[in-house]
Parts: sequence; C-alpha cells; structure tokens
Amino acid sequence: TDQITFDNRAVNGRSTRSFIDEKKWEAVYKVLKKGDYVFIQFGHNDSKEQDSLRYTNPHTAYRHNLIRFVKETREKGATPVIFSSIVRRNFNENGVLISTHGDYTLEARLVAQEYNVPFIDLEYYTELLEQSYGPEKSKQLHLHYKAGEIAYYKEDKADDTHLNEKGATAVAKIVAEQLKKTNLDLVKYIKL
Repeated sequence: TDQITFDNRAVNGRSTRSFIDEKKWEAVYKVLKKGDYVFIQFGHNDSKEQDSLRYTNPHTAYRHNLIRFVKETREKGATPVIFSSIVRRNFNENGVLISTHGDYTLEARLVAQEYNVPFIDLEYYTELLEQSYGPEKSKQLHLHYKAGEIAYYKEDKADDTHLNEKGATAVAKIVAEQLKKTNLDLVKYIKL
C-alpha cells in the first residue's frame, strides 16, 4: 500500500556507539515525525571488545544508547520497537546452539520492559529457526558458499553471522509474525 513507506537506515558493522558517533542516529532523528515507527536492533557489533570505535559495555553505554533512541523517538511522536539480536550459527560439538551475545540481549529486553517499549525477542525466535535446521543444514540460512558458487565470492565463504536470501526471508517472516501479535497500529498493514 502507498500508506506505508520503509526507510531502512541500518548500516552493517555499526554498534549503538558508532551509529551515534557517525551521525547516523542524528540523520534518523531529524526526519522522524508523529506516526513513524523506529525498529531498533543492535548488539552484534557493540560486543567487539577489540574495537574502541564500536565496543560498548552492555550495562552502561549500550543500555544508555538504547534509552536515548527510545526517548528521542518518542520526543518526535514516533513509536520505538526494540528487537533483540538474531543468533549466530554457533553450534558446539554436541549440536547445542550457544548464544554469543552475552548480556546485550538481556539489556535490550530490560530497556524495553523499563520504558514500556514493544519488544520482539529475535534471539529466541531465530534460535528456534537455527535449531529446526540443525548444525549442518542451518548453513543453508547463512553465507556458506564454495568458491565460485555465487559470482560475488571468488573464494570459499563460511559466515555464520550474516544471512543469505533464504535466511533473511525466514527472519523477515518471523518479524512480521511477531509484529502481528502486538497492539501496534501498523498491524493492520501486515499480510502473511
């Protein structure tokens, strides 16, 4: 419908810190208006302890950056929605999927709860997705390719964080299903 416009401001490799420092949040904030929704999901890159430009402590800077996004979104009359990070494909030798996000997903959940923000637990739902495929078949959801299998990858690619089209489509469906269960006005536009 022409009543809905998506404006995807996500940039790969960004943390809450670098998103703010690079003025990407400022660019979002400047154009926000009443009736907009801001989908907030960070954590993968906030945990990079070896990168001083991206790392945030989950209990301090990360938490406060999420709170800033929530408060400033609401200042403009827009509605924030917080999503936990999706899981990485990280199965141990026993076939158990192990979380790599530490306290980042917990803090996202706590900020959502404390500030009464709709929360979509994508870590949980993508955990179920990965487990349904299992340790080997879950490669089908990620950037796992032999050299030349896809023209873009000249060498073997084994990326357990980023999704391929099949994985991205599956996660987008999960997002739509979970948003449909909320009381948000946008629900009327979701068709599954």
